[in-house]
Amino acid sequence: MDTRPDPAQPGVAALASYLGKGLVGHDVLVERLLVALLADGHLLVEGAPGLAKTRAVKRLSDAVEGRFARIQCTPDLMPSDLTGTPVYKPQDGTFEFVPGPVFNNLVLVDEINRAPPKVQSALLEAMAEHQVTAGTTTHPLPDPFLVVATQNPIEHDGTFPLPEAQLDRFLLHVVLALPGLETERQILDLVEAEAQGAPAPQQALTLTELGAARAAVRAVHLAPELRDFIVRLVLATRQGELAADIEHAVSPRGSLALAAAAKARAYLQGRDYAMPEDVAALAGDALAHRMVLSWRAVADGRRPRDVVAEILAATPPL
Repeated sequence: MDTRPDPAQPGVAALASYLGKGLVGHDVLVERLLVALLADGHLLVEGAPGLAKTRAVKRLSDAVEGRFARIQCTPDLMPSDLTGTPVYKPQDGTFEFVPGPVFNNLVLVDEINRAPPKVQSALLEAMAEHQVTAGTTTHPLPDPFLVVATQNPIEHDGTFPLPEAQLDRFLLHVVLALPGLETERQILDLVEAEAQGAPAPQQALTLTELGAARAAVRAVHLAPELRDFIVRLVLATRQGELAADIEHAVSPRGSLALAAAAKARAYLQGRDYAMPEDVAALAGDALAHRMVLSWRAVADGRRPRDVVAEILAATPPL
């Protein structure tokens, strides 16, 4: 099998290096951002305040060609604040649709769990079908289109938990932990260095290069045995010993998401074929947010990621 690097690989590698230099201790987040970008999916990032969630997306927007918009969610946000609204033109007595911030290539939805349910629902069509319907007219969104949403898990006042239908629209759900001693010191050094002078700008990855990289990701080989492995992982949430702890199992969208993410990760690793390691590394982020545990499992202190880990341990890859 031909394993020569794809022509777009150097640009993607430079993008990964640029993100990594400015996001100390967030190797997993950098990889998941790139996986979502290359797999044409959306990313949900969860973590306490101060963990560089917004910084990561802004840094990505600086290094990828296209338009960027940031939406700060609040309880009084309206759907039209995201999607846009028809505006009356008195000079000719007609209405003209004025696009909202969702009509950009990269959209950061900050603290999405502060947005009311009707705003969260407004994102469903945009994220799933890359379009917005206003009245009787459907408006296509730009290509590429990537939504990165953040949420704060430690606050509950004035928040609206994302329903399962909304969570299912995200390709991956990344949970960030607080840094350790060495990482904290590196963060301090990085901020001090940046305060002394602006870092050198990164040459943006062009949309042509991104399109070539996405085409190469779609061409990554996914062996039949690996497809069987993915399906068996998802099916284990519906039947078997551990299925009794799951009230709502993973839908087929979980299989599709895990397969697409595994191919993107293989591409980032410089391979044109996916491996069981790619599937295992991404299973928690691709499947855990798509299931709902039973009340008994929750009472026992178990989490969806714990169940995914148990499924992985009990399911041989081949």
